[in-house]
Amino acid sequence: MRNLINTRLLMLLQLYFIILIMPYPLALQAQSVESVLPETEKMETPLPMPLEWISSDILVKPVSDETHTIVSVKDPTIVRYNDLWHIYATVYSTSAGTWSMVYLNFKDWSDAPKAKLTFVDVNPDLRGYHCAPHLFYFRPHEKWYLIFQSQQPQYCTTDDLSKPETWTKPQDFFETKPAGAPKLWIDYWVICDDTHAYLYFTGDNGRLYRSRTRIEDFPGGMSEPEICIEGKRFDVFEGSMTYKIKGTEFYLTLIEAIGPARYYRAWIADSLSGEWKPVPEAITWEEPFAGINNVTFAEGVTPWTKDISHGELIRDGYDETMTIDLNNLRLLYQGRDPEINTRYGLLPYRLGLLSFKSSSK
Repeated sequence: MRNLINTRLLMLLQLYFIILIMPYPLALQAQSVESVLPETEKMETPLPMPLEWISSDILVKPVSDETHTIVSVKDPTIVRYNDLWHIYATVYSTSAGTWSMVYLNFKDWSDAPKAKLTFVDVNPDLRGYHCAPHLFYFRPHEKWYLIFQSQQPQYCTTDDLSKPETWTKPQDFFETKPAGAPKLWIDYWVICDDTHAYLYFTGDNGRLYRSRTRIEDFPGGMSEPEICIEGKRFDVFEGSMTYKIKGTEFYLTLIEAIGPARYYRAWIADSLSGEWKPVPEAITWEEPFAGINNVTFAEGVTPWTKDISHGELIRDGYDETMTIDLNNLRLLYQGRDPEINTRYGLLPYRLGLLSFKSSSK
């Protein structure tokens, strides 16, 4: 026993001696790393703080017709074009037993509850499972693009976004599933800078992925996906969206998370290929980018949701740059009656609009 104690004392003395003679910079290496991390967390953000939102009442509800029985409207994509709001969205059809899409347009938000839903399967090439749409005008091709999951990422093009029957036959982005893609790749998003087009997506697995191709090669030539944001599964879940912030060099990524209810978290980067850094004041359940903890309902509106779930920020334009104006922040989102809990496909999602408090009208 005495020999064992002596051996341990000798080891401790050797370790102490090594620390004493260690070069000064190396001795402080661990402390230096720890001291840098808090500064990184305190990065400046162009986002207006504090983030506080006002929600509208339900604006878009599921409306069935003779051949489609639907229980939800969700995952909206939206642009303002030719003095109209244009929305494509996901619906769950109990009659077909699958996810599909609808289209609607209206002039003013007050008209949204009366807008007619057109089922996108009026186009024979868009029948069956297609959902989670993302819409934009790609200037180099002078075409509208609709991106969606089928399960793999697919796209269609048209010259007239208001006519679902005119979308071309869906095409795949990848010839085969890339090795770097997750088992369940979902919720695809395209954004472009001056030289490249980026395809972002999530996997319900705590990771955000991105692929890219040169603008002149889009939509072909997408690279092997790489992980660009990683965390716990429910913290980096699904429904990502990425934007260029107008008048700045920054980009903003929002990703839906699962807490006591659905909410959005935020990251900032100075390039689409760069490192995404969390926004400290917009990354937790208690302090989200948008969640029930920083959302109140407009005067006279009975609170109708606790979920602030899969949606899109209203863009400053409609092209491939996905530009947003921080002076006019609004988020079209999906919410639902929290008292109804059933399997996911039957959850009664509806669409509402968040307006940033300082810019709400």
